[in-house]
Amino acid sequence: MTERQKDRPWLMRTYAGHSTAEASNELYRRNLAKGQTGLSVAFDLPTQTGYDPDHILARGEVGRVGVPVSHLGDMRRLFQEIPLEQMNTSMTINATAMWLLALYQVVAEEQGADITRLQGTTQNDIVKEYLSRGTHVFPPGPSLRLTTDMIAYTVNNIPKWNPINICSYHLQEAGATPVQEISYAMSTAIAVLDAVFASGQVPEDRKGDVVARISFFVNAGVRFVEEMCKMRAFGRIWDKVTRERYGIENPKHRRFRYGVQVNSLGLTEAQPENNVQRIVLEMLAVTLSKDARARAVQLPAWNEALGLPRPWDQQWSLRIQQVLAHESDLLEYEDIFAGSHVIEAKVDALVDECLAEIARIQEMGGAMAAVESGYLKSQLVSSHAERRGRIEAGEEKIVGVNCFESTEPNPLTADLDTAIMTVDPANEARVVQALHDWRDNRDEGRAQEALSTLKKTAAGDGNLFAATLECARAGVTTGEWAWALRDVFGEFRAPTGVSGAPLAVTAEAGTPLALVRDKVARTAADLGGGKLRLLVGKPGLDGHSNGAEQIAVRARDAGFEVVYQGIRLTPEQIVSAAVAEDVHCVGLSILSGSHAELVPDVLSRLRRAGVDDVPVIVGGIIPSADAAALREVGVAAVFTPKDFGITEIIGRIVDEIRKANKLDPLEVPA
Repeated sequence: MTERQKDRPWLMRTYAGHSTAEASNELYRRNLAKGQTGLSVAFDLPTQTGYDPDHILARGEVGRVGVPVSHLGDMRRLFQEIPLEQMNTSMTINATAMWLLALYQVVAEEQGADITRLQGTTQNDIVKEYLSRGTHVFPPGPSLRLTTDMIAYTVNNIPKWNPINICSYHLQEAGATPVQEISYAMSTAIAVLDAVFASGQVPEDRKGDVVARISFFVNAGVRFVEEMCKMRAFGRIWDKVTRERYGIENPKHRRFRYGVQVNSLGLTEAQPENNVQRIVLEMLAVTLSKDARARAVQLPAWNEALGLPRPWDQQWSLRIQQVLAHESDLLEYEDIFAGSHVIEAKVDALVDECLAEIARIQEMGGAMAAVESGYLKSQLVSSHAERRGRIEAGEEKIVGVNCFESTEPNPLTADLDTAIMTVDPANEARVVQALHDWRDNRDEGRAQEALSTLKKTAAGDGNLFAATLECARAGVTTGEWAWALRDVFGEFRAPTGVSGAPLAVTAEAGTPLALVRDKVARTAADLGGGKLRLLVGKPGLDGHSNGAEQIAVRARDAGFEVVYQGIRLTPEQIVSAAVAEDVHCVGLSILSGSHAELVPDVLSRLRRAGVDDVPVIVGGIIPSADAAALREVGVAAVFTPKDFGITEIIGRIVDEIRKANKLDPLEVPA
């Protein structure tokens, strides 16, 4: 047998960035030395949402879930000694994508790079931010304009760059079924391409070049067969849409190009060692099938449900990819699933269902209209609620969580405080001081003139990229760029999807939900009638709202009146709402690590407002030492991913309300 030449492996990335540009640069250079073949930049939440580190909403968030990049100086330090012309860089950035790409281009120019040779991707998919990730800034119309302008600019000036990564990854984490994940991503792609071609910025004979630069970023969950078929269906539908809707004849232009991160929010805090086999199985779903193989893969670390992974944890995930690509014979064969009648039947079914859902969204006016009406968000919240209900009922099994829960002591987490990386609390003050130094030392006249030009361009209909490039060169900051556009475009608060979600779990007599409903009703009566009122608040910039939404829906179903105003609130706003609505409990949800700063602030503000009989509960990714510290300062209860029973959590909330109001405990099992 003649030996077949092996296919080239996919790009191997590690999603990384934290604390400061300098610390992240050191991490990137270490990862590249270990054999990583592409960079994947994680930005902190202020950078993602267009705030400078000294803004009130940035407090506690600076350098937590990624690297703070406030201006050109930060971008220079981030990529110091990393030749950008030779690099393939992915930037997970959306609302501020144009700004970060402009900074990247200017740094590349300063390095002497030919910008036409720059390769990489800006995520730049704003639709999924409204639905799941929550880092949107501007309303849908202006957001689509920013995306359109970026695509037109890159196709004409940085032709190897992928200006958008249509991102279904977060849709799955927000509860999307495979059909919803494909349909909503494809509907987003259609909205984007329609807008680009309608803008007149790309000549007719370059349409294929635009389509060829559209890439996708998907999620691979643990249901291996379904996930692999999903990727085959994705490719088939993309080929059909680009050929039939846009007349793209060249099959190379129509190729479905995607990168993947396997499911992070599916990782468990309980028995976290099980996450390694989950990660491997999920990676296989997007690598085993040659016809649907990812172009780039990044894997989470086994301990992400506990906190921020250390460099060693990230190295372990990189080595998983390297073993598969270099030790196995995977890359030596054609597609090993071709001809499988099981796979073909599943793919055919997915394609049919997705085309029907895409048509439904088009009838509504397309993806943007379906965002603004709340249709897409309410569908996701409903799907997520149904899945949570199946997990709690034991119909959907999660090893170590709702089955096979007995365990030996885990040596990996014997010392929980060293099993994750922590960000120095003093880091934020250093970043803020560096920002002030930058502002003090720039040419202020040039910066203000650049911002004025940006506003004028935004008020007209010209492409915004040239004005953004001048802002980058003039020393404008991330917050200033975003505020200039906020002044013209306004801001947007996305629908929460909570009010339209149907009942997700049964409430017949004797069920856990029925028992909790009884507790709620009896406690309301003991407190003088009316309904118990729960405020669900998301302080800071964390936009991962799935957990908060599920608590809000289940509390509503249990008989609470729920006050939920969505994401991105200051402690002051949360306390004002708690006082105005006269609530019986405040529930705070934070996954970004800013709990240590923001939760005590909410507590002290409540006390200053004279509210000391309202328990405060907290949920999120909170290390055990932090949970203990929060309880010491007065938090009534702390819930983390291991507390998966939402009905039980609602029951615990009622218990805390009774305790705070000096009512006797109810002997109701829940």
